[in-house]
Amino acid sequence: MKKFMDWLANSFAPKAKQLTQKPSVAGLSSAMQKLIPFIMTGSIVFFYNVFRSYIPQLPDLGNISNYSFGMIGMIAAFMVANQYMEKFKHPNYSITAGIVSVCVLMMTLHPVGAKEGVYDMGRVGPTGILIGVIVGAVVSVIFHYFSKLHLLQNSELPDFVVEWINNIIPIFLSLALWSTMIFALKIDVFEVIINLFEPIQSFGQSLPGLILLVLIPAFFYSMGISTWLWSAIQNPIFIAGIAANALALKNGDVGMNIVTNETVYSLGLIMMGGTGATLTLNLLMCFSKAKKLKTLGRICIGPSLFNINEPIVFSTPVVMNPILMMPMWINSITGSCVVWFAMRGGLLNIPQELMQVAQIPAPISSVMILQDFRAVLWYVLLFAMYLITWYPFFKVYEKEVLADEVKEEQAAEELSAPVEAV
Repeated sequence: MKKFMDWLANSFAPKAKQLTQKPSVAGLSSAMQKLIPFIMTGSIVFFYNVFRSYIPQLPDLGNISNYSFGMIGMIAAFMVANQYMEKFKHPNYSITAGIVSVCVLMMTLHPVGAKEGVYDMGRVGPTGILIGVIVGAVVSVIFHYFSKLHLLQNSELPDFVVEWINNIIPIFLSLALWSTMIFALKIDVFEVIINLFEPIQSFGQSLPGLILLVLIPAFFYSMGISTWLWSAIQNPIFIAGIAANALALKNGDVGMNIVTNETVYSLGLIMMGGTGATLTLNLLMCFSKAKKLKTLGRICIGPSLFNINEPIVFSTPVVMNPILMMPMWINSITGSCVVWFAMRGGLLNIPQELMQVAQIPAPISSVMILQDFRAVLWYVLLFAMYLITWYPFFKVYEKEVLADEVKEEQAAEELSAPVEAV
């Protein structure tokens, strides 16, 4: 174990951090983070609609959701190209590339064989987020490599003319590429991409898919690598899942997709206190015999109740701590399994509408999202399970911290003791 931990700390973790800093990874991760305000705007409307179902006289705010979360695919296209240009050090192209990506996405809204001027606006919604990401990435590649040509860099032409030319060419190339595929070759790019990624979406909605989508970020988080790195992989699966559920509900049916952001994060069941279910660890610390752990536990308990666990993970520390990393991984697996079988077995409702309210304490958020009071019982069960998991590992770590505190006190006493005269 010691050799494995040394390898993680000294070899794997530094390389993984370098990977997250590469423009190709950092740009996509940054773009996914910038989508969150638009997703949250839609969540607020869905949350509001819970009250509206009881008070029909309240105004309809559906258009606010339709033109924020409902256009998340188009927003993704812009943000991906925009952030890639920023990360690849082409800030002069950041706006232009983003707009071109939106233009290209509009091309994909025209189904092959449809009449001129007919657009499937459903393609700019949650289903289109994957298309938006790919469109933005391809446009970014064209702009990036064109910029390397440094065309007319030493030209005697006026600067504004040079700037026009250096924008016109990559714009033309980007639009020409997609136009050729969509209009000349009659390829329905949207359908092709969706079909190619269908196996990934299907796997993502399985129990192994749920476990991996929870465990992998937790594994890397325990080494100090932010879970935001994985949002580019998680979000398309999560958003497509909840969008399908919401559509089924609208049509009078019940959505069956379990793997959504609501299930993984917002319910506070799998992520009780944050990634790795650290709330019970925090509570154990609050009553620890070790002064350091007790102090940290009481400082961090507030954020933990709101499912924010960066303070506890980095200050305890859980990060790169072989004793405390293991229960974080175990909880990611067991929590996912319990929630999956509870929902699949009909013992707990499956989220039917977008409602990303991860910072509302559970089980309040759990009942609010699922409209199912059985969530309280599952919260209590999972709380006990996580507590049992953390307890033996915590006691081992507490023993080490207590031993260190005793040594520190002895050293302090020796320093403060009067020196005998010779």
